[in-house]
Amino acid sequence: MDDDVMIRVQDLKKWYDLSSSIVESLLSRKSRFVKAVDGVSFDIKRGEIFGLVGESGCGKTTTGRLLMGVVPPTSGRVYFDGVDLSTITNNDDEMKELALKRQMIFQDPYEYLSPWLTVQGTLAEPLRIHKLADGKEEEMDRIREIMKTVDLTPIDMLLPKYPYELSGGQRQRVVIARALLLNPTFIVADEPVSMLDVSIRVGILNLLLEMRKKLSLTILFITHDIAVSRYMCDVIGVMYLGKLVERGPTEKIITEPLHPYTQALLSAVPIPDPKIGRSEIPIKGGIPTSTYDFKGCRFATRCPYADENCSLEEPELVEVDRNHFVACPRAFS
Repeated sequence: MDDDVMIRVQDLKKWYDLSSSIVESLLSRKSRFVKAVDGVSFDIKRGEIFGLVGESGCGKTTTGRLLMGVVPPTSGRVYFDGVDLSTITNNDDEMKELALKRQMIFQDPYEYLSPWLTVQGTLAEPLRIHKLADGKEEEMDRIREIMKTVDLTPIDMLLPKYPYELSGGQRQRVVIARALLLNPTFIVADEPVSMLDVSIRVGILNLLLEMRKKLSLTILFITHDIAVSRYMCDVIGVMYLGKLVERGPTEKIITEPLHPYTQALLSAVPIPDPKIGRSEIPIKGGIPTSTYDFKGCRFATRCPYADENCSLEEPELVEVDRNHFVACPRAFS
């Protein structure tokens, strides 16, 4: 693996068996699976912010959890710094070391933070679990330092507060502080601002960009908001029903989208200037269930340009320009 690549994902899949029991699974002629992630491959370079965008239910969060090892993959490989994560067991010291290097910022700070722990208790917990502080004095020094880093101030006033006493922005800063406390090199940020008011979203996004630069972080940024991804990401991967349909440099994806689904996503982004018009890409029908057994392009049932050939064979990602990949024959025909 190239030295500049931190994360390599190869044909990653996560299928969930819908059989209600082992007996039903054995007796069923054909098992039914939810194909949450269905053959995804990409690289994330060191210091890069890689964005995953797409509608709810397309597999973004599951992909992030697979990279974190929160859920095991059905098949495929995830490499972190050249290490195949599937070869490491939970009892390995190497797994504990990798856990320190990989942290996750969850979407909902209301559910992530324990209502029974104060800000001080929340931030002290990972230090105690991993035995990273030598005594109470060093523990408090590290807590104060990280709170100052993420602008969680005034420190002495916030330390004894419980989550219900904090604002939404303060809660998310506590979540970010807890993730950064262990000095990770890679972070999965799963919709980190979707639960926040618009007025404080930019502050959190700027904080992540600042931490990326200050701490040399590599980030997988998951969002359904393609405008936010343009502000945050170096590279964008567009997901639809468990597959990447387009991937490339952010400005290339935004200004020259090639896949009809990407074009449709961008056409739905409002433009503040009423004098500027934008042609809408009409998408027909609803999203097919992820249990559907696709034989061709999985977007064909909604694509305004689909023809009979689109249902014959599922298209693979093809490089049509430098580092710009698209899974649609129409884009490079």
